[in-house]
Amino acid sequence: MGWVSLGPRQDYIRLERSRVMKPVDDQPVWSIICFVVPSAYRHQGVAHALLAGAITFVRKRGVGTLEAYPVDKGARSADDFIWFGVKSMFDLAGFQEVARRTPTRPVMRLHLGEGRSLK
Repeated sequence: MGWVSLGPRQDYIRLERSRVMKPVDDQPVWSIICFVVPSAYRHQGVAHALLAGAITFVRKRGVGTLEAYPVDKGARSADDFIWFGVKSMFDLAGFQEVARRTPTRPVMRLHLGEGRSLK
């Protein structure tokens, strides 16, 4: 029904060069990069379930902070262009905005505790 891409931020080298997703600070984080939900399953809560599963997955691994780079537009966007997820979904999951480098792309974090190793 869908999948979510996530892992230690340092494993995603392209994030370093991104104007929107570059590091906020030197804190070790895991990053949620994108969601893929086929059109037949959209608008049924699949992305929300994937996000909940991602949080559970990193929590079990002792990750301290989870970061995401959703879209935040006032008007509804075409589904094909919101593979980063939408800000409201991350708000509902308890993420907090920590940076915003463009009007429609916040950097959001969920602090899960002290954390252990990122790998």
